[in-house]
Amino acid sequence: MKSTITKALVALALTAAFSSCKKNVGEPVAENPGNYVLAVTPVASTGVADYLLTAANLDQGTVSIVGNGVEQDGTYRYYVTLGNKFFSMLYGQGNPGAVTVYDIKSGKLNKLNDFTAATVQAFAPVNKDILMVRVPRAFAATGATLANWYIVNSETNAQTAEGTLDAVAPSGNGEIAHFSWIKQVGNKVYAPFFSITGRTFETDYPNQAGIAVYTYPSMQYEKTIKDTRTSFIGRYFTDGLEVVENGDVYAFSSSVAVKGGVLTSTKPSSITRIKSGTSEFDLSYLMDVEAASGNNVITNWLYVGQNKFVANMEPKATRGAYTAGKRLAIVDVVNKTVSPVSGFPEAANIASMTHTNYSPRDGKTGYIGVNLTDGTTWVYKVDASNNTATRGLKVEGGLITAIQRVN
Repeated sequence: MKSTITKALVALALTAAFSSCKKNVGEPVAENPGNYVLAVTPVASTGVADYLLTAANLDQGTVSIVGNGVEQDGTYRYYVTLGNKFFSMLYGQGNPGAVTVYDIKSGKLNKLNDFTAATVQAFAPVNKDILMVRVPRAFAATGATLANWYIVNSETNAQTAEGTLDAVAPSGNGEIAHFSWIKQVGNKVYAPFFSITGRTFETDYPNQAGIAVYTYPSMQYEKTIKDTRTSFIGRYFTDGLEVVENGDVYAFSSSVAVKGGVLTSTKPSSITRIKSGTSEFDLSYLMDVEAASGNNVITNWLYVGQNKFVANMEPKATRGAYTAGKRLAIVDVVNKTVSPVSGFPEAANIASMTHTNYSPRDGKTGYIGVNLTDGTTWVYKVDASNNTATRGLKVEGGLITAIQRVN
């Protein structure tokens, strides 16, 4: 899934680049049937809907939205895959949005169902469901301040349950616990959060990390796992939590808490761990990302398996609450190493990168969508075994906003 907050700005920024591109992208490109699904936004100066394209592989070839793809209704979309289902959800700007469910038949998207669901800020597969949570950004005028949760079943392709959560209780400090994401860990739901005082996302507690733990499917609050060695986990609309093969859970912090428009976190960008079978941070483990990378912070990551991540990195001097790093590095959380990726475009040549990317989790391979300032758009293949990146699939007619695979 890509962050819907930035899509319109990215499209505006790249319109000139695409207009100056000499390549005639109006020439027809044959369909590319396959199990990979790419969300592509046409470049335009006004709000436009994504097109969903299929591809047989991500290593080579070309796909185009010109004469191809399945157009989505609505400007802002977010996506999640569970097994052989692909869910396209409309971000309704606070209003309910349409959800379309697809599978793949003979390499092409096949629509299974349409229904309406609430606009949410966090969502993830849990068992055979998609769990979605809508978190408030302001305190209720009267009564409890509540978050809303919804369950969509991947077998019935419809919403099957909903309820509310106390949005203040998990922080323990009187601020709203705004989930950065949610993740299934064992038979529980873990919800890392940043505590906020209101819509500006400011906090009086910049050096605290918290993960709210819930039962599933009842979504009963059990406890908060806390740590004061880092700032909050993840970022707005960004998954900062991952479960590796042995059941250990790793979490990253960008150290970008703010107050009064100023970054106030004094802890370094770091990675922490919760060991398998426990529900507390492992105080014997702390990876200082800034020290390991030469003064950079981590802003996003893609797990590729065997304790390795492809991470987006940003120099500490230019970090920000919504600044997405345009440099890549391989992070080994066991060996506590950060290795720059060669063969990837220079940051100055990148207009934007896809927020939601794909890995087969083979221990080395990740696929990252890159929209370049010269008006071209590519999928880059990253090899974590030798810290290199190579150009793969070319995308014509728009900007990649998500890369998924449907089985």
